[in-house]
Amino acid sequence: MRILYVDLEREWRGGQSQALLTVRGLRALGHDAQLLSVWGSPLARRAAAAGIPVHDVAKKARRAGAALLLRKLPSLQNYDVLHANEPHALTAAWLAGAQRLTHVIVSRRVAYSLSSGGLARKRYQIVHRIVAISHFVEKSVLESGVAPEKVAVVYEGVEVPPLPTQEARQQARRRWSVAENEKLLGCIGYLLPEKGQEIAIRALSTIGTKVPRARLLLAGDGPCRAGLEALVQQLGMQDKVTFAGFVEDVTQVYAALDVFVFPSLAEPLGTSLLAAMAWGLPVLAVASGGVPEYVKDGDNGLLAAQPDPELFSAVMVRISSDESLRITLGQNARRTIGERFSAERMVENTIRVYEGVLQEMKTG
Repeated sequence: MRILYVDLEREWRGGQSQALLTVRGLRALGHDAQLLSVWGSPLARRAAAAGIPVHDVAKKARRAGAALLLRKLPSLQNYDVLHANEPHALTAAWLAGAQRLTHVIVSRRVAYSLSSGGLARKRYQIVHRIVAISHFVEKSVLESGVAPEKVAVVYEGVEVPPLPTQEARQQARRRWSVAENEKLLGCIGYLLPEKGQEIAIRALSTIGTKVPRARLLLAGDGPCRAGLEALVQQLGMQDKVTFAGFVEDVTQVYAALDVFVFPSLAEPLGTSLLAAMAWGLPVLAVASGGVPEYVKDGDNGLLAAQPDPELFSAVMVRISSDESLRITLGQNARRTIGERFSAERMVENTIRVYEGVLQEMKTG
């Protein structure tokens, strides 16, 4: 198949990681997958470095620029699929009238209902399939009135890396001045209210006597950073919480951690949580959003019933204090990813969606 994958985000977040994994995986299986993205963006740079053909547009007026580029591409009608990875990409495809030349598919990564009118809804009227990243997201799409046959669920996937050596772990922990006898809990994510980092900070502040050597590493930046730093100062936890900012090589974070915490309030899926499980880390998350679709409490992770600091604190103590439990949870977590949520499985399921759409068009 010939696929044009479109992503116009200018920053590197979970969706862009999935775009790179998908296009790279498609090409590895012999498909002619190409990328349309913003010039100089992290995704464009990483894709080019991986040998992926990249069509790029300027950062300013990126949607209009992408629409013009799509109209000018003489081969657009020769692509079997145009896959819009995010809303800006779908807008560009709609402005270009791409649905008249190829089959348009869009990924859906948020659980908000589709707007009932205006531009937002018109964009979705051109797609042949909406790919939801979890059943939690699928439910919101169906509740917006989209016909079930137009929706498919493809879980996002991550690579399953080799387990870090003891030397790699020690090196990673030295980066953030973490002693070997300290328990390092941490998470990776944009610093936003809905990501729940405040819950993790408040929970940590209450476990001092039960887990006195516990520390928290927050990797990521965002608009809430100043407020979270102020909270840490207010609680007198400057020596307990480290703000790592944006970390280019997140493998260093996973290698350094003892426990991965995921306090997000209602995450559609959670690629950083999937990645932590792939690294064999014991994980603690909130039982909301798409998370319970793959984290099974007491089996491959621990779940707090609500995004509440007190509940999160109790589970923090349990997972930090029981080494045998951490080992079992980590092993089961890694097995879960290898069997159901690997990047290879995600690419295979994406191909099935493409093939299903093409077959419908032939028979319809």
